[in-house]
Amino acid sequence: MNLLILFLGYFFGSFPSGYLAGRIAKGVDIRSLGSGSTGATNVLRHIGKRAAITVFLLDVFKGVLSVLVAKYFLLNDSWQVAMALSTLIGHIWPIWLNWKGGKAVATGLGVFLGLSWQVGLATLGIFIIMITLFRIVSLASVSAALALPLIMFLSFKTSNISLPFLVISLLAMTLVIWRHRDNLLRLIEGKEPRIGKP
Repeated sequence: MNLLILFLGYFFGSFPSGYLAGRIAKGVDIRSLGSGSTGATNVLRHIGKRAAITVFLLDVFKGVLSVLVAKYFLLNDSWQVAMALSTLIGHIWPIWLNWKGGKAVATGLGVFLGLSWQVGLATLGIFIIMITLFRIVSLASVSAALALPLIMFLSFKTSNISLPFLVISLLAMTLVIWRHRDNLLRLIEGKEPRIGKP
């Protein structure tokens, strides 16, 4: 049953919301545009705001759903984390799209809202502050990812957060930063676009 749960987590994560948005809204393959990501940011730049909001909400939802299913089946913290990780892997490397998916930001938010809503909201707060100040999605995403383990650690020290939650916060941070490696290079070069600019 636990192994089946892991496959279910991957299935949730691999739901191709960004790809479907491109096909339905404009008849295009979003992977062939811009960064090639199926995430909400690339959808915003090439499909439109309404589609991007829909994709963002769906990606967050599949992360939350994955963890809630694990909790419904009364899996312990380690298995909840394993299912959350399988969901992130499914989002980044979906089998249906030749292993080319998103960057795990929205789905990661959903996962942590499911695991610990306080940590999820705090991380979202970091993202909102950074996007408001600089209007660069990648900078906000990486900043939130870097803050995530610290926020989880502080929660670990002050509440009943378990060690597996702290471990997945480090893994999620690593995945998000690795998926944004090209963005980081453009940030260093001063070429990363701001919201509303090409």
